[in-house]
Amino acid sequence: MRCSKIVNFFLILTLITTCTGCAVVAVADAAVTVVATGVKVVAKTVETAVDVVTPSRKKEK
Repeated sequence: MRCSKIVNFFLILTLITTCTGCAVVAVADAAVTVVATGVKVVAKTVETAVDVVTPSRKKEK
């Protein structure tokens, strides 16, 4: 009887640890996605601002 309680405890502990690891990975993935999207938006904004400020160099024929 005592042995089955110990086995059950370790099984539950393993399940809890596994679920927590998945949650950490999901939160980290979401954070990286948010940062990457923010960087893309800032890069596009800077690119557009540079295009507006700098004169266009078109070759005349």
